[in-house]
Amino acid sequence: MLLVGGASRRFGSPKALVVLDGETLAERGLRVLGEACDEVIAVGKAADGLPLACPLLDDASALRAPVFGVIAGLRAAAHDTCVVLPVDCPRATPELLRALGRATAIPQTGPLPGAYTRSMLPLLEERVARGELSLRDVNPTVIHVDERLLADVDTPEDLAALEGEI
Repeated sequence: MLLVGGASRRFGSPKALVVLDGETLAERGLRVLGEACDEVIAVGKAADGLPLACPLLDDASALRAPVFGVIAGLRAAAHDTCVVLPVDCPRATPELLRALGRATAIPQTGPLPGAYTRSMLPLLEERVARGELSLRDVNPTVIHVDERLLADVDTPEDLAALEGEI
């Protein structure tokens, strides 16, 4: 599942549409997920009107937080386990995503990218009902991965630092 619903405040424009090494971050995320997973779902805000290569599942929330995309994606997915990739994590590889999915885990650095299961939905929904929008501590299974694969793009400077490395 590719999360594309972020506000991109620090970046200044939709990160999903930013081009890095000849492809948009959304194209890259969808490609990498497609190489690693049987099903690919893009989740975000339909109102954003992002031109994506696949249909967008609206996360059904007025707020912007990854938890809403994870909940919507888990509800819609054909499988019980979903690997979740934020669009601004362009160094993620199919091997990384497969490892997270096999272990149903998150990396040592935090909850995204990570694997989440349908059985986690009640906890996620309960937390949202309490106003807790963090994914931290939802999936307690952690695997150690190469942190370079987890670099995210929050600013144009982050993007420039990755240009040509991927």
